[in-house]
Amino acid sequence: MKIASFNINGIKARLLLLREWLEREKPDVIGLQELKADNNKLEKNMFADLGYSFIYNGQKSYNGCGILSKYETKNTSFFFPGNEHDPQRRWISAEINGILFCNLYLPNGNPLGTEKFQYKINWMNRLYKYIRELKSSGKPIIIMGDFNVIPQEIDCKSPQKWKNDALFDKQVRSIFFKILNLGFYDALRLKTSQSNIYTQWDYQAGAWQQNEGVRIDHFLLNPLAADKLISFGLDKYMRSKDRPSDHIPIWIIIDK
Repeated sequence: MKIASFNINGIKARLLLLREWLEREKPDVIGLQELKADNNKLEKNMFADLGYSFIYNGQKSYNGCGILSKYETKNTSFFFPGNEHDPQRRWISAEINGILFCNLYLPNGNPLGTEKFQYKINWMNRLYKYIRELKSSGKPIIIMGDFNVIPQEIDCKSPQKWKNDALFDKQVRSIFFKILNLGFYDALRLKTSQSNIYTQWDYQAGAWQQNEGVRIDHFLLNPLAADKLISFGLDKYMRSKDRPSDHIPIWIIIDK
């Protein structure tokens, strides 16, 4: 089963590009982030001709998460316990083929020292508490999406450039690794220790042309999911398309 994660950066602006990618790559389950569309602008059957059902948690102009699936989705949730009162739409989860899929768009948090940064820290701490509870679920768990976290120096081209950024802040990275230490695995790092693997390039200052990228999109797998992992990949070609997202799709293949 092929599972993908893609920060689409506006589903309306990128709809044709998304459909072309779906037809070419044919993933079975896709987590989308930054839909930037209210629920009344989305439809559960808008990808039915390609064989997908669509569940979504939209928000006008900002945020928003969705899951496309070729299989039946069950027990959909639009927030995780402890985060019921978050006004921003940053989560959607569902069970598919006996696997719990959690798709998130974690806050950016910039600039440091502001309410936006504290919102990110609070959000991550609530996420940690929820994932700690998930440990005893007894089912494979895949947490995917745009985490807005650069885990290590090898996950960005210019670490010094990010030292005062919320994506690379020590406190942010500490919580990320606390989550991993609950027994979750960074899927890419199960397959390679290679540096210079990026998932996002800013639109400004020629970041794409100079490969000034960062790896902030991740798959985190619990042991039951990690045991099923076959491979990890990235569709880097999508960043060179006309009017692309600033992120590229990442994907894993797992045993059914």
